[in-house]
Amino acid sequence: MTESPALRLSGITKRFGDIVANDGISLELGRGEVLALLGENGAGKTTLMSILFGHYSADAGTVEVEGRELPPGRPRAAIDAGVGMVHQHFSLAANLTVLENVMTGTEALWRPRSRVAAARRKLMDLAERFGLHVDPDRRLGDLSVGEQQRVEILKALYNEARILILDEPTAVLTPPEARHLYKTLRGMAREGLSLIFISHKLHEVMDAADRVVVLRRGRVIAERRPADTSKDELAELMVGRRITRPVRAPATPGDVVLAARDLSVPRAGGTGLERVSFTLRAGETLGIVGVSGNGQSALAQVMSGILAPGSGELTVLGRRITRADVPAMVRAGVGRIAEDRNHDGVVGELTLWENATLERIGARRFSRAGVIDRGAARAFTAQVIDGFDVRGGGPDHRTQLLSGGNVQKLILGRNLIDAPKLLIAAQPTRGLDEGAIAAVHARLLEARAEGAAVLLISEDLDEVIALADRIRAIVGGRLSPEIAAEDADARRLGLMMAGDWGQPEAARHAV
Repeated sequence: MTESPALRLSGITKRFGDIVANDGISLELGRGEVLALLGENGAGKTTLMSILFGHYSADAGTVEVEGRELPPGRPRAAIDAGVGMVHQHFSLAANLTVLENVMTGTEALWRPRSRVAAARRKLMDLAERFGLHVDPDRRLGDLSVGEQQRVEILKALYNEARILILDEPTAVLTPPEARHLYKTLRGMAREGLSLIFISHKLHEVMDAADRVVVLRRGRVIAERRPADTSKDELAELMVGRRITRPVRAPATPGDVVLAARDLSVPRAGGTGLERVSFTLRAGETLGIVGVSGNGQSALAQVMSGILAPGSGELTVLGRRITRADVPAMVRAGVGRIAEDRNHDGVVGELTLWENATLERIGARRFSRAGVIDRGAARAFTAQVIDGFDVRGGGPDHRTQLLSGGNVQKLILGRNLIDAPKLLIAAQPTRGLDEGAIAAVHARLLEARAEGAAVLLISEDLDEVIALADRIRAIVGGRLSPEIAAEDADARRLGLMMAGDWGQPEAARHAV
């Protein structure tokens, strides 16, 4: 770099007990540069960015912003130095308006009068300047996921960020939203902002980044310019081996495992289901695609026993379902991969063995006369750890110390290790690296081959095309007519997700 960098990290090392998350990492970020940080789940990317932003203190090493060393463990100092961070899991208040969220923490408590009018003008100027249009008076909880992310970015810009860190910025965005975001980021870079983004989506990295730094096992192992590399090379650098995704074999469907007929499910505070009808047989996968917030959550929850059916009929494994009953579903052989792994999948404060057995703790396998058999629970968890490559600790480690991808592998393992009869897989590879995605796909295809019925709910169109036998879109709580995976491509599925089902309006509403 011909001029002094906007950011310099030197010899950053961070340990969590006996786990080395960052091992002597050094890197620089130029002014107006877009840097992509790549690495498999657990490689230390989020830890490194948390040290930069002051959430963690490094055990060794320094962080310099425009030549000045930042004091460790002080987010306020990072913000004052011009560092902003957009977290993978948004840190906003759903009950406040956009403007209130942006202003939170920007005024002294003893200020006699809030400068709301000035703040509104500044927010709207930033929104117009960077193409991040939002209504400042809307309640955050009423916004789409993509709109909420715009608010996170605007909050950082409002705080005069000159260096912006984005952790998995497109993990919960639709393809059009992702394209718009990266167009916005390139515009920010042209105006002199410096950006670091973490992503596992290699096509985004190739399109958006000026430079790519690859981490593996807490160390920098490679640096590339997109023009001088390829997606295949980057994937191999991330995991240390060549990655090939499995190929779906023809299905041999068996008996009906799940049947819904005119099923409607009201849901307070979100989109429910409206007159949904479909069947799912053993040994096949039904893929459901849709823009976030169109009823996917309600669909997954009612099929898992979390939500009670409303009107219509739902039959699972030959049993008519009339109420919410998760333990009964688990006992019957229903496994679930929750859409939000941190909120609905695990309890971070509990150990790996507690989370691995939480939904099955009443089974004879893990208890005797009402007393938990910890030895059996730990042995089961060790099987999951070994069989599904869960990295970050043994059965007695706390789950919150795992990376997001390794939490996902723990959830997948506890559900698949005993061959479920029905698997509800909601966003099963969200936030995973290429190696982990290939492994998850292989496990889902293996479960299908062993006779499981798989309901796959995903916003990753390539994933659904690769894994599903039949595909339907969900829009406003309604399901489209189905198409065969062989007849699907991204354009057709995109139209279906937008409600274009290629049939008259009257017939569309009758589905």
